[in-house]
Amino acid sequence: MAAAPPLVTATAAVPATPLAVPVRSGSTARPHRLPWFLYATLFAAYCAAGVLVNVKIGFMFTDSMSRVAAVSGVLLSRDPHLAAIGFVFTPLTAAAQLPIAVFGEWWPGLLRWNLTAAVVSAAFMAGTVIQIRGIAWDRGCSRTLIVVLTALFALNPMMLIYAANGMSEAPFLFFVCWAVRRLIRWIRSDGVHDLITAGIALALAYLTRYDAIAPMMVAGALVGVVSLWRRRRIPTAYRSDPWWAAIVDATLVIAPGVAAFGAWSFTSWLITGEAFQQFSSVYGNSAILEQSGTRTATDVERIAFSLTEIMVLAPALPLLLAVAAALAYRRRDGAILVPSMIFGSILGTQSLLYLMDSTFPFLRFYITAIPFAFVLVVLLAPQQIPVVSHRPGKLAVPTPDPTSVRGPSPLLAVAMSLLVGSTGVTAVAMGNERLAGLEYPVASAIMAGGRSDFDSVRNFSAERRIAQYLDNLDLPEGSVLLDTVQSFAIVTSSAKPKQFVITSDTDFVRILDDPAAHGVQYIITVPNVKRGTADAVNRRYPTMYENGSSGVGALMLEMPNDSKAEPENWRLYRVTGQITPGG
Repeated sequence: MAAAPPLVTATAAVPATPLAVPVRSGSTARPHRLPWFLYATLFAAYCAAGVLVNVKIGFMFTDSMSRVAAVSGVLLSRDPHLAAIGFVFTPLTAAAQLPIAVFGEWWPGLLRWNLTAAVVSAAFMAGTVIQIRGIAWDRGCSRTLIVVLTALFALNPMMLIYAANGMSEAPFLFFVCWAVRRLIRWIRSDGVHDLITAGIALALAYLTRYDAIAPMMVAGALVGVVSLWRRRRIPTAYRSDPWWAAIVDATLVIAPGVAAFGAWSFTSWLITGEAFQQFSSVYGNSAILEQSGTRTATDVERIAFSLTEIMVLAPALPLLLAVAAALAYRRRDGAILVPSMIFGSILGTQSLLYLMDSTFPFLRFYITAIPFAFVLVVLLAPQQIPVVSHRPGKLAVPTPDPTSVRGPSPLLAVAMSLLVGSTGVTAVAMGNERLAGLEYPVASAIMAGGRSDFDSVRNFSAERRIAQYLDNLDLPEGSVLLDTVQSFAIVTSSAKPKQFVITSDTDFVRILDDPAAHGVQYIITVPNVKRGTADAVNRRYPTMYENGSSGVGALMLEMPNDSKAEPENWRLYRVTGQITPGG
């Protein structure tokens, strides 16, 4: 019985010229042109969508606003310092806002309306569209296919919402798609530049979201195995140290991510005493799940939910994967391994984390299913041009025979029809609150101009009223004490953020021990239940919300929340005397 042909092949002899070459006059390869006009158009459109969602409609995602609060702490607080960015979540989504948030001192609306975050997500989502287009461009797809594919991806309703809301999805998708593009290129070019760039992209993905560890490790393993496989099949003259060469290739991909992991964990430990606050802190996801009391679903229900979320985002994914894999086997094209391993590892990790009760049942965590499906459609087309590489390796795959280039394939037409249908399914699913709890309120508001009280998407109008009340008092610096765990939007809504003593201030604990002695005039409190149990004020003074810590604080204001989100009410106490801890 004949052995199966390998998915990744190498030439049988040393080529006279590189197999993946820089562009030369008369080459069939397309020159690399950065589509700046397309990027600028997408960026402007997504920024407009951000203004529509955050300002016009008034819906802001809680996680997004909490990162804006971190940015405010870094630049505009009474104790500005870089460590105020926080260590519960990785820093890149917030750090990218710093150049814009600098102007928040003169234009407070940038922070109040979540616009610094919206601009960042718009920039990265526009870049994600460019990367999807680039994968098709590198493949040599027809211009018609590239245009239609790019438009479908850019207008996907999930892409639109997460381009506008300032969440971490846009930068995460950008870095992952960037890495996927570079690894697909490496399969053909064997170029060291592609490996290095893929490693940097995955490291930046980790600094955006912790779950990038999975694709980072999988990418290293994939590169190592492919590199070893190819070197063991080439002539004897080139078989020197194949294991060592494979280790070097894998290291180029993994090393930047390992460095990012080590640097971020060490910095967190050095400053806070905890290397992994996401898992150990009272502000991390595990603690939030515990405090919220949402652990009710069975394992079977969790698995079914994860599969359902993937299917509503990319219902054609299983069929596309099967067809693309069959074609890849017939063509001996190893490119299929890249999206299958990278995107697949992310979807698998999110499903596993939800099964382990370590994350939330949110549709957004499975968003990588969408670019996965789009890349598979691209891979249905044969590689029709050589990969442009500045420094191709010795194991570069030969340039395809120009006579083998075919016109539009009926298979691609069917695949594009499936993508159109998938986009429709996603749009319908986003109108279902059970399937798309976070996206449903925004989608409903955009379609019908309605209003939602969903917990995780709020207009933060109550927080803005509290901030306005305090701003009108014209208080000196450090007059209002609060924990930003639930009251972060009060800080971002204020035109005078220096009036607050916030959790990230280096003297917060000392002031919390004796607010009156440090000039604090007011304390903002939340109920000591659920998420409120993590509030530093409640942990230090358990009865502060109920009675002002045995009467030493006078109730000045009670502000009900406008939605069902926690807390139901805020209370503002005026400090009138010495507060006894535990009182």
